[in-house]
Amino acid sequence: YVMLLTLSPYTPRFRDRVSPPGVMIRPYLNGFTIAFNVSQPNTWQPYVDSMHHFLAAYDDKVQEEKNIECVPGQYFIQEGRDSEEKKACQFKRSLLQNCSGMEDPTFGYSKGQPCILLKMNRIIGYRPGAGVPVSVDCKVQKGNESHLRSVDFYPGNGTFDLMYYPYYGKFTHVNYTSPLVAMHFTDVERNYLVPIQCSLNGRDIINNLNSDRFLGRIIFTLSIGK
Repeated sequence: YVMLLTLSPYTPRFRDRVSPPGVMIRPYLNGFTIAFNVSQPNTWQPYVDSMHHFLAAYDDKVQEEKNIECVPGQYFIQEGRDSEEKKACQFKRSLLQNCSGMEDPTFGYSKGQPCILLKMNRIIGYRPGAGVPVSVDCKVQKGNESHLRSVDFYPGNGTFDLMYYPYYGKFTHVNYTSPLVAMHFTDVERNYLVPIQCSLNGRDIINNLNSDRFLGRIIFTLSIGK
C-alpha cells in the first residue's frame, strides 16, 4: 500500500523506454476487412454511420469551443505540475477535406472510393518523429501491386503534426483528441480482396516486426464490389 502511494496517477514513473506507437483504423466494425458493394447501400451504410459517429468529437464547432489553436511544426510542451489541466490543440474534421464527411456525407463509399482514418495509439509523454513529423504510406501488402493505383492523404501530405504531442494523459489532457490521417482510396481494383498495409514512417518508428502487425503499421483488406 505504501508503495502504491508513491505512484503518480498522472504520469508513469518510468518513461525512459517508451515503446513506439501502434496504430488503429476507423471504421472498425467486424475485423479488418472492409467489404461492400457500391450498388447496395445497405452494405456500406454501417461504415458511413461509424465514421460520422467517430468524427462527432472532431466537429469544427466542438473543437473551437473546447480546444485552442496551436503553432504547427513544433511540439506543444506544457510546463507545470503533473496535476495541472493541460490545453489541447484543435484538430478539426474539415482538415480531412474529401474525407471529412462534410461535402460527401458517404465518405466516398457510395462511389467505391472509401475513406479510412488512421490514428496512433496514445502514449503519455511520447514525442513521435524526434522533431520531424511522422508520415503515412500505403501499399498492397501481398499480391498484385497494381490493384492499388491511387491513394490521397489528408491533411496535407499525410503527416501527424508535432503540435499534437506530447500527450499528458486522460486525467489532465481532458479535451485531447488524437490527430488523424485520412486515407482516400480513390482507385482500387473492384471485385478482388486487396490486402493493404499502411505504415508510419519517421525517426524512432518501428514498422517491420513480423510478430506485431499493429506496431507502426496496420494490415487490412478492401473488397469493393460493383
